[in-house]
Amino acid sequence: MAKPRKQRVEFRKNRSTRRRDGDLTRALGADLDATADRATSERISGKGDLTRKRTVVAPDDGGGDVDGLPVAAGEAAWRGRVLNVHGLESHVQAEDGRMVRCTMRRLLRTVATDQRHPLAAGDWVRVRGVGDEGTIQSIEPRQRSLCRDSRGRRHVIVANVDQVVIVGSAAQPDLKPGLIDRLIVAAESAGIRPLICLNKVDLVEPAALVPLAGVFARMGYPVVLCSTVTGMGVARLQAELRGRVTAVVGQSGVGKSSLLNALDPALDLRVAEVSRDNDKGRHTTTTARLLPHRLGGWFVDTPGVRQFQPWQLVPAEVPSAFRDLRPIANLCRFPDCTHDHEAGCAVKDAVADGLLDVRRWESCRQLAAGDAPREEDE
Repeated sequence: MAKPRKQRVEFRKNRSTRRRDGDLTRALGADLDATADRATSERISGKGDLTRKRTVVAPDDGGGDVDGLPVAAGEAAWRGRVLNVHGLESHVQAEDGRMVRCTMRRLLRTVATDQRHPLAAGDWVRVRGVGDEGTIQSIEPRQRSLCRDSRGRRHVIVANVDQVVIVGSAAQPDLKPGLIDRLIVAAESAGIRPLICLNKVDLVEPAALVPLAGVFARMGYPVVLCSTVTGMGVARLQAELRGRVTAVVGQSGVGKSSLLNALDPALDLRVAEVSRDNDKGRHTTTTARLLPHRLGGWFVDTPGVRQFQPWQLVPAEVPSAFRDLRPIANLCRFPDCTHDHEAGCAVKDAVADGLLDVRRWESCRQLAAGDAPREEDE
């Protein structure tokens, strides 16, 4: 049996209830004898009641921290996968197929972390409970997670996926190449295979999409032109998704739910038309959720995004996430070249010579500068 190990963790500021009596002065004036036994001082240390740090015990079985969350012991706990998260409740599927509604133990809810929520769809967890209700005791380390910045905190959209299908629409709403670039960078940084799907090609002339599709195809990314109306590209997507856990992401209104219904009609997901007022999609999917499909894998249907900022992207590492810039950047005169204003920049020379797409260069500069997404990315 593995020896338990101790780990020091910090909790949020509002974990504990108020420790001091609010009317202490009034009580002291009313009855001096009643307050004789009260403490006249407070000691704040690493072991007192007022400290936000605690020592938790975890089994030394190869586990560890889950992105800053302690992995705690789970006696008599069974293993399951989180299908969706709704606030403090989530649905977990056990390895035998049964569905259990779960809450999280207080330790996981109150530990200090940079995440917006400690749990995400796709997480493998340990659950203690019987019947159709249980309590999540621990979260296993994540292998690959797609994350974005949400007001300075990390928003884990989905965890433990094999690939991500980045869906864009040819029209209604308009195609946003900058958003596709940002999603590719986030997937590359997490080690997730990106696949690009251009949907609603029945609304435009397919030849108009060839230049953009060619830019991504030359970099080695699979590009599929799809239409749920004509069925174009559906068979190709089915071959790419077979036996894999695939997250489907993209802005609202691009037809993610309609595309999943075309891939597997048994899902019967709710869809909605694009707003006629602003030509933007309506949110029909409100939370990320895992859906098994007939191809022997899993879909992760995610809510639509209108802005996407990758989480804690180091500016110096941005060019390495752009496959077309990566080999050219090594030829720059200066090793710390930002590809913006320096003399002897091989990337700028490639753009001037037409060897590199100017839009991709601008996306790289914007991400490296840490700028917010532009209007065309929304």
